[in-house]
Amino acid sequence: MLKVIERAKVWFAISLTIIIVGMVAWAVKGLNLGIDFKGGTVVTIKMNSEPNNDVLEEIRKISAKYDSSAQVQKVGTDEVTIRGNSITDEQIPKLYKEIKDKYNLKDANPRQTDRIGPSIGKELRRNAIYLSLAAVVLMLIYISLRFEFKFGVAAVIALIHDVLVTITVYVLLQIPVNSSFVAAILTVLGYSINDTIVVFDRIRENNKKHAFATKRELVNASITQTLTRSINTVLTTLFTITALYLVGVTSVKDFALPLIIGILSGTYSSIFIASPIWYYWTERKIA
Repeated sequence: MLKVIERAKVWFAISLTIIIVGMVAWAVKGLNLGIDFKGGTVVTIKMNSEPNNDVLEEIRKISAKYDSSAQVQKVGTDEVTIRGNSITDEQIPKLYKEIKDKYNLKDANPRQTDRIGPSIGKELRRNAIYLSLAAVVLMLIYISLRFEFKFGVAAVIALIHDVLVTITVYVLLQIPVNSSFVAAILTVLGYSINDTIVVFDRIRENNKKHAFATKRELVNASITQTLTRSINTVLTTLFTITALYLVGVTSVKDFALPLIIGILSGTYSSIFIASPIWYYWTERKIA
């Protein structure tokens, strides 16, 4: 039987350390907001054929001359988008000419330029926060009705933990945060709560059977009984998402990376964070 509760302070200390480091880095460096949130320019260029990774890398090098943080993505079968925060109207013709000359593009090749203003980025940030909060509140209500309020609060704390850990990695590595990040975070919230509910459901079942003398044994045994399921689920999920990250295009990688971080954090929190919080609250050792 795993001794999870006995080492709960260790698990809490690990999580708090990671989150505190992330929050300090966030205060110092800030999030590296992508064009979706910060505003900028999107240039779409039609190529003569489907661009491979070498072509995308070459275009990325050309784009870096005008914006060192520019992101290059393949769209559809033969189009490339260049997304930059600081590409000016005067630079766009020069950027396009370099790419046109290098790949012998025709002047008639369609080229589209879109501007995303700061106000649109601000609205996206606000909507992302509202969506995340709404998801968390609805989960709290559901778990409180399905189980009990203490289970709901413990699960929500675990969800907040997962979001903060993911943000920590993004801040420390200065990975651009875009709309794919928001979609991935909402997916992680759903995955994490599912894993937590499995553990809580086993705790409730074992509690009804009165098979354990203490709450500590109850929680430890329930986590042990569901551990194999948790490990198998996270491994099979990670195999698929990691493969997508390794072979996918940039837009797929932007979605897969926060999923990988969040799923690992979600599995950890459902075992080592949510359950111990419920135990300590039930035993009146906190709150």
